[in-house]
Amino acid sequence: MQRQGSVGGSAAIRIRVTGGVLLVAHLALVAWLMLRPLDVPWVMPPNLRPLAGIRADLALGWPGAVRPLGEGLALLAPLGVLLPMAHGRLAVSPPVSAVRTAATGTLVSLGIALLQTGVPGRVVDVDSLLLNTAGVALAHLAVVPAARAWLRRRGVREPGAAKPSVTVHEELSQGRTPTIPRVGIAP
Repeated sequence: MQRQGSVGGSAAIRIRVTGGVLLVAHLALVAWLMLRPLDVPWVMPPNLRPLAGIRADLALGWPGAVRPLGEGLALLAPLGVLLPMAHGRLAVSPPVSAVRTAATGTLVSLGIALLQTGVPGRVVDVDSLLLNTAGVALAHLAVVPAARAWLRRRGVREPGAAKPSVTVHEELSQGRTPTIPRVGIAP
């Protein structure tokens, strides 16, 4: 087995660690915001019809609809950037990355919705699932392809620049792998 040198390795590790730490911090904040019990005198019934809540918000007019729709889009939107950042790969197909990130955002939103069923004052709203997923997808499409392209361009060296030396080490052989003889089954 060969080991590669650390060209670009420390930067990639820093990006992954930073992404992981920010991801955990954001998920903790979301859990704190969405899983706290609400002290309300009455609770709306669960909304299980897709787009019914969004239509009701839009019926209030644009000034009244901006806040609830914006909150739904913005709640999990940082996951669109933090998930690929924690993954830490530059050479990924953009459509595959977008679908994987949106699917993960959907699962996180679904998990929050399911956990909210046991929290007093919180109800399930399918529109929040749709808005959260859309927010994750929009943030991913707005930031990640441009950031990956910038990082790839930054990693390309100019033709006249000296290339860093990469040392390759081979691990020493430790001999033959021991085998355990088969034990027969008693009659």
